[in-house]
Amino acid sequence: MAADNASSVTEFILAGLTDEPELQMPLFFLFLGFYMVTVVGNLGLITLIGLNSHLHIPMYFFLFNLSFIDVSYSTTLTPKMLMGFVAKRNIISYAGCMTQFFFFCFFVFSESYILSAMAYDRYVAICKPLLYMVTVSSQVCLLLLLGVYGMGVLGAVAHTGNILFLTFRSDNLVNHYMCDILPLLELSCNSSYINVLIVFIVVTIGIGVPIVAIFISHGFIISSIFHISSTEGRSKAFSTCSSHIIAVSLFFGSGAFMYLKPPSILPLDQGKVSSLFYTIVVPMFNPLIYSLRNKDVKVALRKTVGRITFS
Repeated sequence: MAADNASSVTEFILAGLTDEPELQMPLFFLFLGFYMVTVVGNLGLITLIGLNSHLHIPMYFFLFNLSFIDVSYSTTLTPKMLMGFVAKRNIISYAGCMTQFFFFCFFVFSESYILSAMAYDRYVAICKPLLYMVTVSSQVCLLLLLGVYGMGVLGAVAHTGNILFLTFRSDNLVNHYMCDILPLLELSCNSSYINVLIVFIVVTIGIGVPIVAIFISHGFIISSIFHISSTEGRSKAFSTCSSHIIAVSLFFGSGAFMYLKPPSILPLDQGKVSSLFYTIVVPMFNPLIYSLRNKDVKVALRKTVGRITFS
């Protein structure tokens, strides 16, 4: 019965980021620019890693996948968001909404776990450098990647399953620029504390477990850095980790702020602004953070540009 009622809602209307008419076009061009930087930056990093053999090591294997995840989930959300700035009513079908929500969850959970895999890689590289090639072998990297995308699928299935059998009011206005779980629960007729509890548990596993793993890894890393005798060695180790710490702080900070606070503390209108950070800003900044502060990537970029210029 619930499934029949849910399927009777054939479409949703996305409220968008703001209903102020004078802001629509400036915001359209602003976020179009962000999206173009995101796509060019992440595809550029993927291309650089693919073309330069000296980057075919575990650290850049994970960075390659981080860029793939970033450009994918930005593409899942941003084009529909841009449409909302120029269309009178930004309509999305029920099936389209569930599909967007599934892939959004898949890529966000995958990003959480790829960041924890990258933290583990840095932990082994700095704390156990002599065992690095054995501990982080190609087989281990593939197993870690399988775990990353496996957790992405599990998180997406859990969240989407939590929504699929809900019924929705005829006033089908989703108070967001995308199909996200909290505004969909707010729109539902029969959501209960069980649904909210499931959200909290799934988000805790998706954010909490990687955060704990990352904190433990960086705790060991910082301890090892202080035991490095040379100033140059300490500086290089800190430089290696600082980019990762910045990326992790941006992603998990904004995500936790959105999902791990009660709606009474963070209203959905403010939550939309918070969600901009991990859906728009983080995918755009990740390639800049990892390339501008990374000597190997700068060298690879110079070589690639040199080869193109010479040919």
